[in-house]
Amino acid sequence: MRQVVLYPGEDGFWIAECPSLAGCISQGESRQAAIASVKEAIEAYITALKDDGLPVPEDNSKLNDK
Repeated sequence: MRQVVLYPGEDGFWIAECPSLAGCISQGESRQAAIASVKEAIEAYITALKDDGLPVPEDNSKLNDK
């Protein structure tokens, strides 16, 4: 799975976005709902890129193993 950033929105919803896919943002009433929603958004985003013959950006996120 790609790196996802999760944070509370002003309206009480949770916002989830995928930094490696510009504009790939979703939300949900709970953290779990936001994560599930952004997973679907990521899949749709990548499918659309492939359908249009465009390259899929790499996920350049690095986890700190320390």
